[in-house]
Amino acid sequence: MPCRPANLSEPPPSRNPRTDITSADPRNPCAQRIRRATPAARVTAPARLHLGFLDLNGEIGRRYGSIGLAIADPATELVVSKISAEAGEDTAVGPEAERVLRILGQLVAAGVTSGSHAGEIKRAIPAHAGLGSGTQLALAVAGGCLAATGSTGEADTIGQIAERGRRSAIGIAAFQGGGFIVDGGKGGTDRPPPVLMQHPFPASWRILLALDPAASGVHGDRETQAFAALEPMPQATAAHLAHLVLMRAAPALVEEDLTPFGAAITEIQHIVGAHFAAAQGGSPWSNANVGELMGAIGAAGGVGIGQSSWGPTGFAFTNSKEDARRLYQSFVGQAKALGLDLMIVAGRNTGAAIETIAPHK
Repeated sequence: MPCRPANLSEPPPSRNPRTDITSADPRNPCAQRIRRATPAARVTAPARLHLGFLDLNGEIGRRYGSIGLAIADPATELVVSKISAEAGEDTAVGPEAERVLRILGQLVAAGVTSGSHAGEIKRAIPAHAGLGSGTQLALAVAGGCLAATGSTGEADTIGQIAERGRRSAIGIAAFQGGGFIVDGGKGGTDRPPPVLMQHPFPASWRILLALDPAASGVHGDRETQAFAALEPMPQATAAHLAHLVLMRAAPALVEEDLTPFGAAITEIQHIVGAHFAAAQGGSPWSNANVGELMGAIGAAGGVGIGQSSWGPTGFAFTNSKEDARRLYQSFVGQAKALGLDLMIVAGRNTGAAIETIAPHK
Protein backbone atom coordinates (compact mmCIF):
# COMPACT_ATOMS: atom_id res chain seq x y z
CA MET A 1 0.00 0.00 0.00
CA PRO A 2 1.45 3.39 -0.93
CA CYS A 3 2.60 5.69 1.88
CA ARG A 4 -0.26 8.19 1.71
CA PRO A 5 -3.52 8.95 3.50
CA ALA A 6 -6.16 6.31 2.90
CA ASN A 7 -8.54 8.89 1.41
CA LEU A 8 -6.67 11.54 -0.54
CA SER A 9 -9.90 13.32 -1.38
CA GLU A 10 -10.37 14.25 2.28
CA PRO A 11 -7.04 15.45 3.68
CA PRO A 12 -7.05 16.50 7.31
CA PRO A 13 -8.04 20.15 7.69
CA SER A 14 -5.30 22.82 7.51
CA ARG A 15 -2.53 20.25 7.03
CA ASN A 16 -0.60 19.02 4.04
CA PRO A 17 -0.56 15.22 4.59
CA ARG A 18 2.84 14.87 2.92
CA THR A 19 4.81 17.83 4.18
CA ASP A 20 3.41 18.84 7.57
CA ILE A 21 6.23 18.03 9.95
CA THR A 22 3.79 17.35 12.79
CA SER A 23 1.09 15.60 10.78
CA ALA A 24 -0.87 13.12 12.85
CA ASP A 25 -3.59 11.94 10.47
CA PRO A 26 -4.57 8.49 11.83
CA ARG A 27 -5.54 7.42 8.32
CA ASN A 28 -1.94 7.71 7.11
CA PRO A 29 0.01 4.49 7.91
CA CYS A 30 3.27 6.25 7.07
CA ALA A 31 2.80 9.38 9.19
CA GLN A 32 4.25 9.94 12.62
CA ARG A 33 1.90 9.93 15.58
CA ILE A 34 1.88 13.01 17.77
CA ARG A 35 -0.09 14.55 20.61
CA ARG A 36 0.27 18.28 21.20
CA ALA A 37 0.10 21.03 23.77
CA THR A 38 2.64 19.94 26.37
CA PRO A 39 5.96 21.66 27.04
CA ALA A 40 8.30 18.93 25.74
CA ALA A 41 8.48 16.35 22.96
CA ARG A 42 10.43 13.20 22.23
CA VAL A 43 11.44 12.52 18.62
CA THR A 44 12.89 9.35 17.13
CA ALA A 45 14.02 9.79 13.53
CA PRO A 46 15.18 6.96 11.24
CA ALA A 47 18.43 6.70 9.32
CA ARG A 48 18.17 6.35 5.58
CA LEU A 49 20.16 4.65 2.85
CA HIS A 50 20.86 6.56 -0.34
CA LEU A 51 20.85 3.87 -3.00
CA GLY A 52 21.89 5.92 -6.02
CA PHE A 53 21.12 8.71 -8.47
CA LEU A 54 19.02 8.60 -11.61
CA ASP A 55 20.40 11.50 -13.65
CA LEU A 56 23.77 13.18 -13.24
CA ASN A 57 23.45 14.64 -16.74
CA GLY A 58 20.70 17.23 -16.38
CA GLU A 59 20.21 18.00 -20.08
CA ILE A 60 16.42 17.61 -19.92
CA GLY A 61 16.02 20.11 -17.10
CA ARG A 62 16.31 18.10 -13.89
CA ARG A 63 19.40 16.80 -12.13
CA TYR A 64 20.16 14.09 -9.58
CA GLY A 65 16.95 12.19 -8.86
CA SER A 66 17.51 9.84 -5.92
CA ILE A 67 16.44 6.44 -4.68
CA GLY A 68 16.56 5.61 -1.01
CA LEU A 69 15.18 3.70 1.92
CA ALA A 70 14.33 4.47 5.54
CA ILE A 71 15.77 1.89 7.93
CA ALA A 72 14.83 0.91 11.47
CA ASP A 73 18.30 1.35 12.94
CA PRO A 74 20.39 3.36 13.67
CA ALA A 75 18.16 6.24 14.69
CA THR A 76 18.36 9.65 16.31
CA GLU A 77 16.38 10.08 19.52
CA LEU A 78 16.12 13.34 21.39
CA VAL A 79 13.93 15.30 23.79
CA VAL A 80 13.30 19.00 23.19
CA SER A 81 11.87 21.21 25.93
CA LYS A 82 10.73 24.81 25.83
CA ILE A 83 12.50 26.76 28.56
CA SER A 84 11.62 30.08 30.15
CA ALA A 85 13.29 33.34 29.18
CA GLU A 86 14.79 33.47 32.66
CA ALA A 87 16.60 30.20 32.02
CA GLY A 88 18.78 31.87 29.42
CA GLU A 89 20.05 30.62 26.08
CA ASP A 90 19.53 27.31 24.28
CA THR A 91 21.24 24.30 25.82
CA ALA A 92 22.01 20.84 24.49
CA VAL A 93 23.63 17.75 25.96
CA GLY A 94 24.58 14.39 24.46
CA PRO A 95 26.01 13.35 21.11
CA GLU A 96 25.75 16.01 18.38
CA ALA A 97 25.02 18.72 20.98
CA GLU A 98 26.91 21.38 19.00
CA ARG A 99 24.95 20.62 15.85
CA VAL A 100 21.68 20.80 17.80
CA LEU A 101 22.58 24.27 19.09
CA ARG A 102 23.32 25.44 15.54
CA ILE A 103 19.99 24.07 14.31
CA LEU A 104 18.10 25.78 17.14
CA GLY A 105 19.74 29.05 16.16
CA GLN A 106 18.79 28.58 12.50
CA LEU A 107 15.17 27.88 13.41
CA VAL A 108 14.87 31.00 15.56
CA ALA A 109 16.59 33.16 12.95
CA ALA A 110 14.13 31.93 10.32
CA GLY A 111 11.11 32.54 12.57
CA VAL A 112 10.15 28.86 12.76
CA THR A 113 10.47 28.86 16.55
CA SER A 114 10.97 31.50 19.20
CA GLY A 115 12.44 31.66 22.65
CA SER A 116 14.89 29.17 24.11
CA HIS A 117 14.94 25.39 24.15
CA ALA A 118 16.81 22.58 25.86
CA GLY A 119 17.80 19.54 23.85
CA GLU A 120 18.84 16.18 25.25
CA ILE A 121 20.17 13.79 22.62
CA LYS A 122 19.73 10.21 23.76
CA ARG A 123 21.34 8.62 20.68
CA ALA A 124 22.36 9.81 17.27
CA ILE A 125 22.81 8.38 13.80
CA PRO A 126 26.57 8.24 13.10
CA ALA A 127 27.64 11.49 11.46
CA HIS A 128 29.07 11.57 7.93
CA ALA A 129 28.54 7.83 7.46
CA GLY A 130 26.15 8.03 4.51
CA LEU A 131 23.06 7.54 6.69
CA GLY A 132 21.50 11.00 6.49
CA SER A 133 22.34 12.05 10.04
CA GLY A 134 22.25 15.80 9.41
CA THR A 135 18.81 15.88 7.82
CA GLN A 136 17.27 13.65 10.48
CA LEU A 137 18.82 15.69 13.29
CA ALA A 138 17.59 18.99 11.82
CA LEU A 139 14.06 17.69 11.27
CA ALA A 140 13.99 16.00 14.68
CA VAL A 141 14.98 19.21 16.47
CA ALA A 142 12.45 21.25 14.50
CA GLY A 143 9.71 18.67 14.97
CA GLY A 144 10.38 18.51 18.69
CA CYS A 145 10.33 22.31 19.09
CA LEU A 146 7.07 22.62 17.17
CA ALA A 147 5.38 19.70 18.91
CA ALA A 148 6.35 20.96 22.33
CA THR A 149 4.43 24.19 21.67
CA GLY A 150 1.56 22.73 19.65
CA SER A 151 2.74 24.38 16.44
CA THR A 152 3.10 23.00 12.93
CA GLY A 153 5.57 23.39 10.10
CA GLU A 154 6.33 21.88 6.73
CA ALA A 155 9.25 19.44 6.56
CA ASP A 156 10.31 20.75 3.15
CA THR A 157 10.56 24.28 4.53
CA ILE A 158 12.41 23.17 7.65
CA GLY A 159 14.82 21.22 5.46
CA GLN A 160 15.59 24.31 3.41
CA ILE A 161 16.21 26.42 6.51
CA ALA A 162 18.65 23.81 7.80
CA GLU A 163 20.24 23.58 4.33
CA ARG A 164 18.88 20.09 3.70
CA GLY A 165 17.23 18.70 0.57
CA ARG A 166 19.53 20.63 -1.74
CA ARG A 167 20.03 17.60 -4.02
CA SER A 168 17.82 14.87 -2.62
CA ALA A 169 14.46 14.62 -0.85
CA ILE A 170 15.13 11.11 0.43
CA GLY A 171 15.95 12.20 3.99
CA ILE A 172 12.96 14.52 4.27
CA ALA A 173 10.62 11.85 2.88
CA ALA A 174 12.10 9.22 5.22
CA PHE A 175 11.36 11.48 8.18
CA GLN A 176 7.83 12.07 6.93
CA GLY A 177 6.76 8.56 6.02
CA GLY A 178 9.55 5.99 5.77
CA GLY A 179 9.57 3.28 3.13
CA PHE A 180 11.30 3.01 -0.25
CA ILE A 181 11.53 6.42 -1.91
CA VAL A 182 12.22 7.81 -5.38
CA ASP A 183 12.44 11.55 -5.96
CA GLY A 184 12.35 13.49 -9.21
CA GLY A 185 15.56 15.48 -8.89
CA LYS A 186 16.17 19.20 -8.76
CA GLY A 187 14.49 21.44 -11.30
CA GLY A 188 14.57 25.19 -11.51
CA THR A 189 13.44 26.03 -7.97
CA ASP A 190 15.06 26.02 -4.56
CA ARG A 191 12.51 23.58 -3.19
CA PRO A 192 13.57 20.01 -2.38
CA PRO A 193 12.89 17.55 -5.21
CA PRO A 194 9.36 16.16 -5.52
CA VAL A 195 8.74 12.65 -4.19
CA LEU A 196 7.55 10.44 -7.03
CA MET A 197 7.23 7.14 -5.17
CA GLN A 198 7.04 6.21 -1.50
CA HIS A 199 6.17 2.57 -0.96
CA PRO A 200 6.47 0.22 2.03
CA PHE A 201 9.61 -1.90 2.08
CA PRO A 202 8.88 -5.66 2.29
CA ALA A 203 8.55 -6.60 5.95
CA SER A 204 10.47 -9.87 5.61
CA TRP A 205 13.50 -8.43 3.82
CA ARG A 206 16.59 -7.45 5.78
CA ILE A 207 19.65 -5.31 5.14
CA LEU A 208 23.19 -6.00 6.25
CA LEU A 209 25.09 -2.82 7.03
CA ALA A 210 28.86 -2.49 7.27
CA LEU A 211 30.00 0.64 9.14
CA ASP A 212 33.47 1.97 9.86
CA PRO A 213 33.28 3.88 13.17
CA ALA A 214 36.75 5.34 12.59
CA ALA A 215 36.08 6.83 9.15
CA SER A 216 33.78 9.38 7.58
CA GLY A 217 32.57 10.03 4.05
CA VAL A 218 32.96 13.19 2.01
CA HIS A 219 30.85 16.01 3.47
CA GLY A 220 30.54 19.77 3.80
CA ASP A 221 32.71 21.88 1.49
CA ARG A 222 34.50 18.80 0.18
CA GLU A 223 31.17 17.36 -0.96
CA THR A 224 30.20 20.59 -2.70
CA GLN A 225 33.57 20.69 -4.45
CA ALA A 226 33.34 17.03 -5.43
CA PHE A 227 29.95 17.51 -7.09
CA ALA A 228 31.21 20.60 -8.89
CA ALA A 229 34.21 18.70 -10.26
CA LEU A 230 32.20 15.75 -11.61
CA GLU A 231 32.09 15.31 -15.36
CA PRO A 232 28.55 15.29 -16.76
CA MET A 233 27.15 11.79 -17.02
CA PRO A 234 26.36 10.71 -20.59
CA GLN A 235 22.66 11.10 -21.30
CA ALA A 236 22.41 7.46 -22.40
CA THR A 237 23.77 6.36 -19.02
CA ALA A 238 21.28 8.55 -17.16
CA ALA A 239 18.47 7.12 -19.29
CA HIS A 240 19.60 3.60 -18.45
CA LEU A 241 19.61 4.39 -14.72
CA ALA A 242 16.06 5.73 -14.95
CA HIS A 243 15.07 2.61 -16.88
CA LEU A 244 16.56 0.38 -14.18
CA VAL A 245 14.62 2.18 -11.46
CA LEU A 246 11.27 2.47 -13.24
CA MET A 247 11.17 -0.91 -14.95
CA ARG A 248 13.16 -3.15 -12.63
CA ALA A 249 13.89 -1.97 -9.09
CA ALA A 250 10.54 -0.28 -8.33
CA PRO A 251 8.22 -3.00 -9.69
CA ALA A 252 10.34 -5.73 -8.12
CA LEU A 253 10.04 -4.03 -4.75
CA VAL A 254 6.26 -3.69 -5.10
CA GLU A 255 6.03 -7.38 -6.08
CA GLU A 256 8.49 -8.30 -3.27
CA ASP A 257 10.80 -10.07 -5.70
CA LEU A 258 14.28 -9.64 -4.28
CA THR A 259 16.32 -11.09 -7.16
CA PRO A 260 15.52 -8.44 -9.80
CA PHE A 261 15.44 -5.72 -7.15
CA GLY A 262 18.91 -6.67 -5.98
CA ALA A 263 20.25 -6.96 -9.52
CA ALA A 264 18.96 -3.48 -10.35
CA ILE A 265 20.45 -1.90 -7.21
CA THR A 266 23.81 -3.59 -7.82
CA GLU A 267 23.92 -2.32 -11.40
CA ILE A 268 22.87 1.18 -10.37
CA GLN A 269 25.57 1.19 -7.71
CA HIS A 270 28.17 -0.03 -10.19
CA ILE A 271 27.34 2.77 -12.65
CA VAL A 272 27.06 5.55 -10.06
CA GLY A 273 30.11 4.31 -8.17
CA ALA A 274 32.20 4.42 -11.34
CA HIS A 275 31.02 7.97 -11.99
CA PHE A 276 32.04 9.09 -8.49
CA ALA A 277 35.29 7.11 -8.42
CA ALA A 278 37.39 10.15 -9.29
CA ALA A 279 36.23 11.79 -6.05
CA GLN A 280 36.92 8.63 -4.06
CA GLY A 281 40.54 7.91 -4.90
CA GLY A 282 39.71 6.05 -8.11
CA SER A 283 37.42 3.48 -6.46
CA PRO A 284 33.63 3.05 -6.40
CA TRP A 285 34.05 2.57 -2.65
CA SER A 286 35.14 5.40 -0.37
CA ASN A 287 36.40 2.80 2.13
CA ALA A 288 38.49 -0.12 0.86
CA ASN A 289 37.68 -2.32 3.87
CA VAL A 290 33.95 -1.85 3.42
CA GLY A 291 34.32 -2.61 -0.29
CA GLU A 292 36.25 -5.81 0.47
CA LEU A 293 33.68 -7.02 2.99
CA MET A 294 30.65 -6.20 0.85
CA GLY A 295 32.23 -7.95 -2.13
CA ALA A 296 32.61 -11.09 -0.04
CA ILE A 297 29.02 -10.85 1.22
CA GLY A 298 27.81 -10.45 -2.35
CA ALA A 299 29.72 -13.55 -3.44
CA ALA A 300 28.08 -15.48 -0.59
CA GLY A 301 24.50 -14.60 -1.55
CA GLY A 302 23.82 -11.01 -0.51
CA VAL A 303 22.22 -8.93 -3.27
CA GLY A 304 21.84 -5.24 -4.03
CA ILE A 305 25.41 -4.55 -2.94
CA GLY A 306 26.46 -0.95 -2.62
CA GLN A 307 27.55 2.12 -0.70
CA SER A 308 25.11 4.58 0.83
CA SER A 309 25.79 8.10 -0.41
CA TRP A 310 29.48 8.95 0.10
CA GLY A 311 29.85 6.10 2.57
CA PRO A 312 31.64 4.65 4.24
CA THR A 313 28.55 2.57 5.07
CA GLY A 314 27.97 -0.39 2.76
CA PHE A 315 24.80 -2.45 2.38
CA ALA A 316 23.46 -5.75 1.09
CA PHE A 317 19.90 -7.08 0.95
CA THR A 318 18.52 -10.49 1.89
CA ASN A 319 15.13 -12.19 1.58
CA SER A 320 14.72 -12.90 5.30
CA LYS A 321 16.17 -12.38 8.74
CA GLU A 322 17.35 -16.00 8.67
CA ASP A 323 19.38 -15.38 5.52
CA ALA A 324 20.74 -12.20 7.06
CA ARG A 325 21.76 -14.03 10.22
CA ARG A 326 23.60 -16.69 8.22
CA LEU A 327 25.57 -14.05 6.38
CA TYR A 328 26.17 -12.14 9.59
CA GLN A 329 27.59 -15.23 11.31
CA SER A 330 29.77 -15.96 8.29
CA PHE A 331 31.27 -12.47 8.07
CA VAL A 332 31.18 -10.86 11.49
CA GLY A 333 34.69 -12.14 12.21
CA GLN A 334 36.05 -10.67 8.99
CA ALA A 335 34.28 -7.41 9.73
CA LYS A 336 35.89 -7.15 13.16
CA ALA A 337 39.29 -7.95 11.71
CA LEU A 338 38.84 -5.05 9.29
CA GLY A 339 37.74 -2.70 12.08
CA LEU A 340 34.13 -2.64 10.88
CA ASP A 341 30.77 -3.02 12.58
CA LEU A 342 28.33 -5.40 10.90
CA MET A 343 24.64 -5.17 11.72
CA ILE A 344 21.27 -6.46 10.51
CA VAL A 345 18.43 -3.96 10.10
CA ALA A 346 14.90 -3.93 8.74
CA GLY A 347 13.32 -1.28 6.59
CA ARG A 348 11.13 1.28 8.34
CA ASN A 349 7.72 2.00 6.86
CA THR A 350 6.76 4.81 9.20
CA GLY A 351 8.30 8.20 9.56
CA ALA A 352 9.71 9.80 12.67
CA ALA A 353 7.89 9.12 15.92
CA ILE A 354 6.99 12.34 17.72
CA GLU A 355 5.27 12.28 21.09
CA THR A 356 4.57 15.04 23.54
CA ILE A 357 5.63 14.28 27.09
CA ALA A 358 5.58 15.83 30.53
CA PRO A 359 8.02 18.72 31.00
CA HIS A 360 11.55 17.39 30.88
CA LYS A 361 13.22 17.65 34.28
